[in-house]
Amino acid sequence: MLISVAIDGPAGAGKSTIARAAAARFGFLYVDTGALYRTIALSVLRQKVDPSDEEGVKAALPQTKVELGFVDGEQRVYLNGEDVSEEIRTPEISMNASKVSAIPAVRAFLLGLQQELARTHDVLMDGRDIGTVVLPNATVKVFLTASAAVRAKRRVDQLAEKGMTVDYEQTLREIEERDENDRNRAIAPLKQAPDAVLLDTSEMTLEESIDALCALVKREVHA
Repeated sequence: MLISVAIDGPAGAGKSTIARAAAARFGFLYVDTGALYRTIALSVLRQKVDPSDEEGVKAALPQTKVELGFVDGEQRVYLNGEDVSEEIRTPEISMNASKVSAIPAVRAFLLGLQQELARTHDVLMDGRDIGTVVLPNATVKVFLTASAAVRAKRRVDQLAEKGMTVDYEQTLREIEERDENDRNRAIAPLKQAPDAVLLDTSEMTLEESIDALCALVKREVHA
């Protein structure tokens, strides 16, 4: 029987880093769905379309081919054949990903790709609505979160490691704004599924967070 682990939570909670490490331990395919929305945002911006313009974004989708590749278990994202895995990680793309993800046509455009991966692999998939919309029958559902202040500091530190300097206060404001947008959008809002287990990593190190997620998955799979 294939196992699917759905991990939801707000921006900057460390979902991708924690989920990627956990997937490697279990030998599961790791799917970062946020990267898919970021790629749509990049495509839209490259086509000179306002990411808030629903009709414009819908019109841009036929010119957008998003594919996932896996190199040594590491997810790579391709836009029209180009590897954009690094380019989609900027704060600008992050904010615009939130805007395009509120558009029903974009969510429908990516839904089939996400569900097909879960039908054919053991997956650990993270995003905003995996347990509620994408994989409502997932084997395990986790809502992974941390305080906004902790998430902002982690984001600043993460970008600093890549040689990018960003302001903490501005990052905190952007995270709070994105939380608000994600919670209140009309389609697939960010919320904890009723049967999801809450995992708050505010007081945990990265290694402790990974251990906690792995322990939780093992417990739920064998329950």
